[in-house]
Amino acid sequence: MSFYEEHCLPHLIHCACGQKIIQRQRAEIVPVAEGRVLEVGMGSALNIPFYDPDRVELVWGLEPSPAMRRKAHKNLRQAPFEVQLLDLPGEEIPLDDHSVDTILLTYTLCTIPDWRVAMQQMRRVLRPGGKLLFCEHGAAPDARIRKWQNRVNPLWKKVAGGCNLNRPIPELIETGGFSIQSLDSGYLPGPKFAAFNYRGIAKPA
Repeated sequence: MSFYEEHCLPHLIHCACGQKIIQRQRAEIVPVAEGRVLEVGMGSALNIPFYDPDRVELVWGLEPSPAMRRKAHKNLRQAPFEVQLLDLPGEEIPLDDHSVDTILLTYTLCTIPDWRVAMQQMRRVLRPGGKLLFCEHGAAPDARIRKWQNRVNPLWKKVAGGCNLNRPIPELIETGGFSIQSLDSGYLPGPKFAAFNYRGIAKPA
């Protein structure tokens, strides 16, 4: 791991994902989580304050980056429920089949290298009737903006720790074996090539 990945990138991601507009998006989706929750890509644990402690039994926080897990400690200490960190990527979920009530994805699906395998793993561990909650940025509906996303993406991906600007989030979720039940989408304030947001709820298809 390079100096940039170890010391600079975690701070950059924490600041970018902690912006007020992003926090407002979290506040719309995280409280819906209930039961035994798997948060894929916990990062610096920015979602912790938004969980409803009366609805949550346990949160498994999947986070492969040691630097991000260290950065999460402050927020994790404030959690009013049990949190178990899992130091593996989304492609390797060390949980039993159908052992999870809710899966939470917040600004994570853009970075998972093999998203197909990761979605299959999420489908495997989610119980029948469980929910997948997602809040992600991704491909814009406007051809002009998508053109810029595709142009900028190679450099952006290198600087932003593997983050992709142009992933068609609903398509990825449905390809992974889920049926989207509700979806809100639109541009958030900021540069349009990085600001199209998807927020919704899906269930196993």
